[in-house]
Amino acid sequence: MPRQAKKKSNTGIYHVMARGINRQVIFEDEDDYIKFIDTLKTYKAVCGYKLYAYCLMGNHFHLLVKAELEDLGQIIKRVLCSYVYWYNSKYQRIGHLFQDRYKSEVVEDERYFLVVMRYILRNPVKAGICNKIGEYRFSSYNYYLKENSGFVDTDYINSIINKEEFLHFINENSDDDCLECDNRDKRLGDSEAMETIQKVSGCNNITEFQSLGNEQREEYIKMLRKKGMSIRQISRLTGISNRIVRIQ
Repeated sequence: MPRQAKKKSNTGIYHVMARGINRQVIFEDEDDYIKFIDTLKTYKAVCGYKLYAYCLMGNHFHLLVKAELEDLGQIIKRVLCSYVYWYNSKYQRIGHLFQDRYKSEVVEDERYFLVVMRYILRNPVKAGICNKIGEYRFSSYNYYLKENSGFVDTDYINSIINKEEFLHFINENSDDDCLECDNRDKRLGDSEAMETIQKVSGCNNITEFQSLGNEQREEYIKMLRKKGMSIRQISRLTGISNRIVRIQ
């Protein structure tokens, strides 16, 4: 079946989300987060897009961007291909890192623009990683506290809402649901789960776990299930397919 064409935004503004294949982690350490942000900076200059918001989570990311010189598909392709090349080299792996195509939705009015931005920036709070948005290091929130951002294009927000109202709106509790990344069946927090995987298997990253022999890997998966990790979470954090995890 041919892929359905993505809807084109009349404003050029899009909310974009992509996650790891089998929901696996795509940012394993601080250097990975920093590299992805640097990649966004590099291709922002090359592609000429505007970046209004970003949030990098363990196994997925969200962007709020405006495509100008190049279309959205080309922008995302450049960013992801560059990051995957670097990531695969670092972890000595081959193959896909991201699941299917990226997801996107058009953002064509100011009210929804604010809703999407709030949804993106509140992701770490919603996931229980931190209590306040400003505590999370790998989002664009703190750029909005500066006078001159540079990397993040804050001028658009400043033109539609004053800073005090914006900060109040962003920090409100909300049930916003925009390109939801389904993590409903997690039993342990990802940080705790990753520590459990490392303790059980002795593996320091996804690549090492995937390189284990079949029998050893099966034994570890059974142990992780007994420790309360769900099939989907094990698959997402180790890169092993749901089908293989399920039959152990």
